[in-house]
Amino acid sequence: MFGALILLIQVAVLLLTLPGTLELLALTLAAAFLKKRLQVSRIHPEVSLPRLAVVMPAHNEASGIGACVANLNASLKQATGCELVVIADNCQDDTAAIAAEAGARVLVRQNEGRRGKGYALDYAFKTLLPEGFDGFIVVDADSRVDTGMVSEFQHAFAQGLDALQCRYRIANPEASRRARLLYIAWLAFNELRLLGREKLNVSVGILGNGFALSRAVLEAVPYEAGSIAEDMEYHLRLVAAGFQVHFLDTVAVLSDAPNQGDNAAVQRSRWEGGRFRLMAEHIPALFFSVLSGRIRMLEPLAELLLLPLAYHVLLLLVTLLMPWAFLQYYAIAGLLLVMAHVLLAIKGAGDGLTNIKALAAVPFYILWKLTLMPKLWRNARHDAQWQRTDRENL
Repeated sequence: MFGALILLIQVAVLLLTLPGTLELLALTLAAAFLKKRLQVSRIHPEVSLPRLAVVMPAHNEASGIGACVANLNASLKQATGCELVVIADNCQDDTAAIAAEAGARVLVRQNEGRRGKGYALDYAFKTLLPEGFDGFIVVDADSRVDTGMVSEFQHAFAQGLDALQCRYRIANPEASRRARLLYIAWLAFNELRLLGREKLNVSVGILGNGFALSRAVLEAVPYEAGSIAEDMEYHLRLVAAGFQVHFLDTVAVLSDAPNQGDNAAVQRSRWEGGRFRLMAEHIPALFFSVLSGRIRMLEPLAELLLLPLAYHVLLLLVTLLMPWAFLQYYAIAGLLLVMAHVLLAIKGAGDGLTNIKALAAVPFYILWKLTLMPKLWRNARHDAQWQRTDRENL
């Protein structure tokens, strides 16, 4: 009986980690060795560029919306014919007034029954599409962007691309040890993996901030994604409809990581709970879709099968303790692959030594992630509600 239980655990752990290990292997090798990447050409000045709207969903962002609007306006000055539109969504503060005073156009939305970023974006797109915009860039209200970001998106759309995601980084890795480790995790999740997918010529994904969609995309696939992981949900629908998101790695959007424990817990449990919910809802359908010959769904399936790295590493460590030599060798190889993946991501950022030293705190980070499991499972439920992460003065 005990032997059968051990065997069952071994099989379960292998099934939970093997798809993710293969996904990490493919993306790491592609990012490291393949040469192809997106090249954005500057259009001749006499050629008219697409008219874009920068859409900024904002819920009770009075404390920081002015600075964010000013930052975006600086980027808009480098582009032509583009506009910033703030969606003041279910706000109980002065977000709308402050954004308007800072120079943004403001749309006010009040609908307590449909709360969350996905609903706000759907409202914005449906309001703005009839006004003739050629595409839309989504930037969160707690972000800063590179000065050339809007112009770079404009020229990428002018080349005929339909959907794009730029770099999305933590702005304050020095704020705490947790922020530093989250910064490293984002280098892997938000940059290295996207670079690997771009080089493999598959859709890179949408990260919820710093992404852009053309008119053609939104007319074909309306942004009707209301879950707490609406970006991943919408990306699955995009790929199913035959569209591909490209990685615009020449510009970045930056956002502060929560430094206080409670705020960090809210953010991580919301993101990862939403991801686990999507895994439960979509993996079976994606699996059968691939079996039926829709090969473009293979990468979205592989991405969902890859657990967050902390949990992936924890399961590999459990595998290392199993009394079966094959599994132990597999676990060692898997852990070495994770290390190579993270180090390659750090190398790409160009500030390696500080980040490498921070990896010593990974065991504590994994333990902290385990304490979030109850909140994570609550956010994985079908009826989970979107919850805003409180802003901090860092």
